[in-house]
Amino acid sequence: MNFQIVIILLLFAAALFYLGRMVYHSISAKKSCGSNCKCGVDFSNIDQIKPGK
Repeated sequence: MNFQIVIILLLFAAALFYLGRMVYHSISAKKSCGSNCKCGVDFSNIDQIKPGK
């Protein structure tokens, strides 16, 4: 095999690994979700305002 082809194949494999790693990190679960469930926030010290009062 030509030395230039080996270098190109290694660069291509590294680019595929990099893209796969980016996709995996974007899909994998994080400590706190970004949705509106408030799972990462502590609201125990906040007084609740009751409607109509």
